[in-house]
Amino acid sequence: MATIFTKIINNEIPCYKIAETEDCFAFLDINPNSIGHTLCIPKKEEDYVFDLDSKSYENLLNFSKTIAIAIKKAIPCDRVAMSVIGLEVPHAHVHLIPINEMKDVTFINKVKCSKDEFEEIAEKIKNFL
Repeated sequence: MATIFTKIINNEIPCYKIAETEDCFAFLDINPNSIGHTLCIPKKEEDYVFDLDSKSYENLLNFSKTIAIAIKKAIPCDRVAMSVIGLEVPHAHVHLIPINEMKDVTFINKVKCSKDEFEEIAEKIKNFL
């Protein structure tokens, strides 16, 4: 059965898409730790990021770097943190989280955004790609 992320890639579930390549896809997290929290995923459905073959892993990391640079330019923050946890969805993914302090990556404090705010954030980031 396809994961929720595969359904997002296949346009079966809507998302706030940031970017897409032949191998990877980036979209805003709908339950963000901070404004601009983005998920980067390989299109290939693999449960755990460290189970990806070397080429897919490298593609995901390089893609994530490109997205992180755009986030840093678009969203006021000290850094863009990268987190790989992989328990929530059985599809490899990287969290890119704009942070100003360590508590911003705890996955406890969440930010609420409206549909319009998500769309505006996504456009801001896309403008720096």
